[in-house]
Amino acid sequence: MSSRERILGRVRRALADAAPADADAPIERGYLREHGSRSVAETVELLAENLADYRAVVHRCTAAELPSVIGQLLADRKAGSVLVPPGLDEAWLAATDVERVADRAESSPHALDRVDSVVTGCAVAIAETGTIVLDGSPDQGRRRITLVPDHHICVVRVPDQVVGSVPQALGRLDPVRPLTWISGPSATSDIELDRVEGVHGPRTLEVVLVEG
Repeated sequence: MSSRERILGRVRRALADAAPADADAPIERGYLREHGSRSVAETVELLAENLADYRAVVHRCTAAELPSVIGQLLADRKAGSVLVPPGLDEAWLAATDVERVADRAESSPHALDRVDSVVTGCAVAIAETGTIVLDGSPDQGRRRITLVPDHHICVVRVPDQVVGSVPQALGRLDPVRPLTWISGPSATSDIELDRVEGVHGPRTLEVVLVEG
């Protein structure tokens, strides 16, 4: 008898006396949808705090200031090229003359790796976890364009795209879309807990919270 057969046998014996599940029974969802009560301003502050805890760089501005903020972030990075999703508001890049690179299906991983930065919007931002969620909408592009380039600038509209908790975020998301959940820049640790960033995503994540 294989290990697999032994384990499955134990599972069957453990479930022998269990009542069969009713596939049509409603799922109990009596859990808390948010921890505590916060104002909109407090929710946004919590998001900014948790983003920073995850080593994302947080910026705040008005809608009118957004183009200059993005232009300055690209200049500070000395970016020579920026990847642009097809539905990104062109006005966001009005203050920079950095070379635009389109999100093309035929772009190879090596071609994407040569791009210095990528600018996207987001689907929703979760305050309690400091998480940004992308869903592949036109202002966010394909999943890979936010995983290969080393520098990601993500714009979050405040307060419309900010929610307090994961359950609230799930209520806004379409589960059939390609969801990418981002909590800070890509990072991992080896057995000695040495942190290494940029292993399976951008080394630098900059989040711009835009009011108005």
